[in-house]
Amino acid sequence: MNENTQDKELLKHIEREVRMREGASKLLAACSQREQALEASKSLLTCNARILALLSQLQEMRKAQILRREGRRSSEDSVPCTGKVALSDLRVPLMWKDSEYFKNKGELHRCAVFCLLQCGTEIYDTGLVMVDRTLTDICFDDTILFTEVDPGFHLRVELYSSCVVEDFSPGALGPRRVTRLGGSLGCSSGKKIRAAFESAAVCGSVSSGGDVRQGYLSPLLSTHPSKLALKYNLLAHTTLRIEHVLEGFKTHDLSLAAAEDSPYWLPLYGNMCCRLVAQPLCMIQPVISGQLDVKLGEDLDCWENVYGVLRGQSLLCYQSEEDLESEEKPLLTIPIKKDTLVCSLERDAVHTQRIYVTPQCQGEDVSYTLTPHIPEDTQRWNEALWQHIYNISQWKQCCHHLMKIEMPSPRKSIAVRQGSLYHEIVTPSSPCEGLVAPDLSVEIRTLLSSYYKERF
Repeated sequence: MNENTQDKELLKHIEREVRMREGASKLLAACSQREQALEASKSLLTCNARILALLSQLQEMRKAQILRREGRRSSEDSVPCTGKVALSDLRVPLMWKDSEYFKNKGELHRCAVFCLLQCGTEIYDTGLVMVDRTLTDICFDDTILFTEVDPGFHLRVELYSSCVVEDFSPGALGPRRVTRLGGSLGCSSGKKIRAAFESAAVCGSVSSGGDVRQGYLSPLLSTHPSKLALKYNLLAHTTLRIEHVLEGFKTHDLSLAAAEDSPYWLPLYGNMCCRLVAQPLCMIQPVISGQLDVKLGEDLDCWENVYGVLRGQSLLCYQSEEDLESEEKPLLTIPIKKDTLVCSLERDAVHTQRIYVTPQCQGEDVSYTLTPHIPEDTQRWNEALWQHIYNISQWKQCCHHLMKIEMPSPRKSIAVRQGSLYHEIVTPSSPCEGLVAPDLSVEIRTLLSSYYKERF
């Protein structure tokens, strides 16, 4: 994919999220039920997070493009394969006071809680959970699957809470005000683009005038107190990395971000439990395959014509490609691990290059010689083996065996009439009557152009 195509795709993604943010904002202003407003506010926060992540990605992409144009190429070191990472069975234990939980005394403190999970530009939210002193754990049944993850990933888990207002009464709402992506932003300096999207970091930040004045598609918000009370606040967070990937239910520390006197506060133990598993692509997809002559040890007569498939921690050698398709047991399995030695040598002018594979097995000193049937494939096999060994070394324990990922089930439908109301308020392809939908692609390009001119 060339630079122009990458830019266009990313700008379209940003535009889509900005429109989704506009829709969530308008939906929040139009909600007549607390459950609707809670879901709309959650969607707004999620869209904000995605916009910031995409802008950060666009910034890094533009930096790399500028460096390439100036002849300052980035490092040409090997890049490990990507993989899938799944987080499920997320639990956050609570520790209520005895007087609250066992004796059921005091005011019933209720909060709406959800988790926002981010890994790179992939951002997902869990379903909402209503929490009060009757619960001992906050349980999220969602299975969150990240599909484009490298072994150096940082999976940030953020727990958000909003105090539930029992007397939600939107009847006496003040006048609604709408602002759009203004033309004046086209002349903004590079510094203003950061301010333009800064409000995306905080959901529901409202000025005294009743609308968000941060320079981009602002939400249609009312200043009614019941709406402002639905703002979500960060309760706790943690970051998971490759060393946390272990099969089974594990406990991880949480960093608390709320004080006890906060209205959205909940009595957390300071940890969370979840299942975190990973599937590197090198473990689930064949890396390279083809016809090989394989020789075991130094016996010159012990050659075997096989169909080889490099996958997982093995080079699987079958009698034929048909045996692979019929899932027959391989004739020979050559271990390929992070400490396996691979080298290629040309023995003489007649013979083609041969690849020597030496697994570092305990108590064994076995080497294998590989000769592809097509001489031009020797380099391909050699590079594939080196890259595969590098992938295994970077993904570490994730390559010890293939971890199982339970595919996420479809999100349960929300028991509020959110969908139809949302489409009545905003449809990206059909803007509301009386409003001229701005050309967001042009606006975003203008903003970014001024930003990078000043920055570089």
